Amino acid sequence: MRRAHHPATEELSLPEVMAALSDPLRIGLVRVLADGAERGWGELRAPVAKSTLSHHLRVLRDAGVTRTRQEGTRCFVTLRRQDLQTRFPGLVEALLAAAGAEGVGSGVHLAPGGN
Repeated sequence: MRRAHHPATEELSLPEVMAALSDPLRIGLVRVLADGAERGWGELRAPVAKSTLSHHLRVLRDAGVTRTRQEGTRCFVTLRRQDLQTRFPGLVEALLAAAGAEGVGSGVHLAPGGN
C-alpha cells in the first residue's frame, strides 16, 4: 500500500477543506472523530458500503482534515483539529455546533464497544 499524503498545516487550503466538508457523511465522520481519539476504520459505522466509506475517509485525509496511520493491515484515523484550528480558527467548533443543531451526519457512529 502506498504511503498516505498528509498536507502540512501551512498547505491546508480553505477551498479544499470546505469541499471535503460539503458532504453530510464526511461531516458525520468529523463529528465522530471530534473527541480526539484515534479510531480504527473498522470502528466507524456509516450507512454506505465499506468502499464508499473508504472514499470519504480518503477525501478528508487528502484535504488535510484527518490523519491516517497504517499499522500492519489496519488503518487508524484522527481529526487534525489543532492543525485546522491553527489554519482556520473556529472552523471546527462552528462546524460541530451547526451540524449538531441540524443533525447533519447523525447516521455515522462508532461500532458497539467503540465508545
